[in-house]
Amino acid sequence: MTRLVMCGVLAGAVSLVQPSVAAQRAGGRALTVEDYYHVQTVGNPQISPDGRWVAFSVSARVEQDNSSRTEIHLAPTDGSVSPRRVLHYGRDVGDFSWSADSRLQYGADRQQWTVDPATASAVPEPITLLPDGAVPSADRKWIALARDKAQPRPAPAHATEFERRHEERFKGKTFDWKDFQRDGQPFPAPNLRARPAAELVIQPASGGEAQVLVATDIRPTNIAWHPNGLLLAFTADPDWRNELTYERPDLWIATTDAKVTRLTDDGYVYGDVGFSPDGAWMSYARSFGTDTIIEQKLNHGGPRDLFVRRVGGADTINLTANWNLEPGDTQWSPDGRHLYFTAATGGEIHLFRVAAATNATVEQVTKGERRLNGLTIDRAFKTIAYTLGTHAAPNDVFTASIDGSGERRISNIHARLMAEIGFTPTEKLRWASRDGTMIEGWLTMPYGYDRAKGPYPLIVNSHGGPHAAVGYAFDFKKQFFAANGYFVLDTNFRSSTGYGDAFKWATWGAWGNKDGEDVVSGIDHVLQSYPIDARRVGHIGHSYGGFMTNWLITQYPDRFAAAVSGAGISNWISDYGTADIYRTKETEFFGTPWETEARDRMIAQSPITHAGRVKTPTLFVHGEVDQRVPYEEGEQMYFALKRRGVPAKMIQYADQPHGISGHWNNVHRMINELKWFRQYLRSPATTTTSPP
Repeated sequence: MTRLVMCGVLAGAVSLVQPSVAAQRAGGRALTVEDYYHVQTVGNPQISPDGRWVAFSVSARVEQDNSSRTEIHLAPTDGSVSPRRVLHYGRDVGDFSWSADSRLQYGADRQQWTVDPATASAVPEPITLLPDGAVPSADRKWIALARDKAQPRPAPAHATEFERRHEERFKGKTFDWKDFQRDGQPFPAPNLRARPAAELVIQPASGGEAQVLVATDIRPTNIAWHPNGLLLAFTADPDWRNELTYERPDLWIATTDAKVTRLTDDGYVYGDVGFSPDGAWMSYARSFGTDTIIEQKLNHGGPRDLFVRRVGGADTINLTANWNLEPGDTQWSPDGRHLYFTAATGGEIHLFRVAAATNATVEQVTKGERRLNGLTIDRAFKTIAYTLGTHAAPNDVFTASIDGSGERRISNIHARLMAEIGFTPTEKLRWASRDGTMIEGWLTMPYGYDRAKGPYPLIVNSHGGPHAAVGYAFDFKKQFFAANGYFVLDTNFRSSTGYGDAFKWATWGAWGNKDGEDVVSGIDHVLQSYPIDARRVGHIGHSYGGFMTNWLITQYPDRFAAAVSGAGISNWISDYGTADIYRTKETEFFGTPWETEARDRMIAQSPITHAGRVKTPTLFVHGEVDQRVPYEEGEQMYFALKRRGVPAKMIQYADQPHGISGHWNNVHRMINELKWFRQYLRSPATTTTSPP
C-alpha cells in the first residue's frame, strides 16, 4: 500500500522570537566558500485555509551534479512540534497546495494526491486537480478558465521540389516579428503576438460541457468571480496583437449569460482584480500605461494605486492616493472592511492594510527591521505565515497573529550552521547625498572586526534594477567577502523602490548621475566613521549594478582601486536594438536612438563614451547568451580598457542568460571575484601583502 510518510527533521528547538530577530553569533569560525553548499533555501510558505498548518519548501544545493534537491516540510502554525518532511512512499513530493477543506495536495508518481495533514501515517488519495489557470466560484461548483482556441497549422508550401530540399537543408533561424529576443528563452523567442485566440469559459467544477462567455480575441486574464456566482471580472487588451503598442489590459465584466462589458479604456494598465465578500465592490490595481508615458513624454512612471469601484455603478475610490509606496497584490478581509497587502518600505517588507472607504489611510500592520517574504494568510484572517529575511541568517519560516503579535519560529533549518559559523553583523546607515537627499544603506563588518586593526579595505555593492532595493536579506556573497576581511557597503541609491515615487523616478533621463552621487557620498560617509582605507575601495554589481560599475569608474576614476562589472551596459545605443527591454530607453531616456534628443542623452549616459578616463582594473562577468544586457555590452567596455592598457579580464559563462545561474558558476564566480579584489585592493604600502 502506498502511504504518505512525514519524517521528522533536525529543526532545532522551537522558540518565541521577538520582532527584531537577531540571528548573528558572536563566536564561530569564518565563513568559507565551501559553506555555499551548506546553506539551504527555505521558501514558498503556504498556510492552510483553517490556519492550523503551514507547508513550505527546503532546497539544498548539490555540488556533485550542480542540482538542487527540494523537500516539502509541514508544521503546525502554533509551533508545538518541529516540522516534518513530507514523503510519498519514501520519495520527496513535488508541487504542493491546500484544498478548500485544508487537506494537503501534492504531486508524486505523475499523479496528484491529497492527504489529511493531521495524521502522519495517513493513506493519500488520488485526485484530479482543476486545470491550470482555472478559478473556482465562491461555492466551488463552477470554474472559469481562459483557454486557447484550436489553431490548425498549415503544411509548408514549396513551389518546387528543389526549393523544398534547400529549405530542409537550412540550418539558421528565420523570424519576422519584433520581440524576437527574450532573456532565458531559445533564440528567436516565440512570437507572443501570434498565440492562438483565447476564450473565457465557465463549466461545472465536477466536469461537463463548457459555456463560452467571451469569444472575441482579447485574451482574458486576472479572472475573478463575484460572490453571487453570476458575474465575473477580468482584464483584457483588445489590441494585444499589435506589436507596435505595449500591452494595456483594461477592466471588463461578463455575466454568466454571456453579456460582456468593457469598463475602462483610458490608457492605464489594470490588474489584481477581486470582489468584496458582500459583492458590493470590485477592487483592482491601476498603473500608468507605457504608451501613455511615451506619448506624453512624462518624466516619471507614475504610481501603482489600489482602487475600489461599486459593482453596477461608475463611482470609484483611490484607496492609496495619499500613500507614497507601492502596494502588492491584495486580499479582502472576511468582513469586507479592509484590503490587506505587502509592500516594501525602505529595506523592509511588511504587511499593510487599507479600509475600503473614502479618505482611507493605509496602516502598517507589522513592523521591525526585517522582510516578511511570501506572506500568506488563513481564511479567517487570524494567522499569517512567512519567511523572515535578515542580514545575518538565512530564511526560516515564522507565523504570527494577523496583527503581527505572537510571532513563533516554525523552522530552524540552519541551527547547526548558525552555531558553527560567525556570521558578521550589518549596520543600518543613513546619510545625506550631495544635494541633501537622505540615502539609506547597510554596512557589513569584516570577520573578526577590530577597529584597532584597521584600516580595512571596502567593497561597495550596487543592486540591479534600477527599480529594486536591497534590505534585510541574507546574502552569501556579502558574508563571504566580509569573512575574508572586507567591509561591504550596500546603498539604496535614487531609483530604488520603497522610498516613494519621487525617489524612484529621480534618475529619469540621467541614469548614473544622482544615483552615482548617492553611492559616492555613501563611501565618503563610511570613510569618516569607520577604519577604512580610502585607497582600497572596490565596486561590484550585476545588471544595473554592472552599469553602475561601468559608470562610476568613468566618472570617478580615482575613487576605485578595483571593480567587478557583472552583465553591465556600456552603450545605450547598441543596447537598444539587441536587448529585450527596449521600453526602458523609450521611457526613461525619452525616446529612440533616431530621435536626436534621446540619442544625445543615450550617448552622454553611456560608459563607453567616457572610457578614456578609466584607471580602475576591472573584471567583467557576463553570460554568453544574455539577452537582457547582451554579452557584447561587457565586451565593448572590456576592449576599451584593454586598448588603453588598463588591467581588465573577462569571464564569459557558457550558455548562461542574464541571471548567471548554476551552483558551479556561482562558486566559480565568487572565487574569481575575490581573487580580483585581493590582487588590486592590496595595501598601497606593498605589492606583496594581501588584505586580511
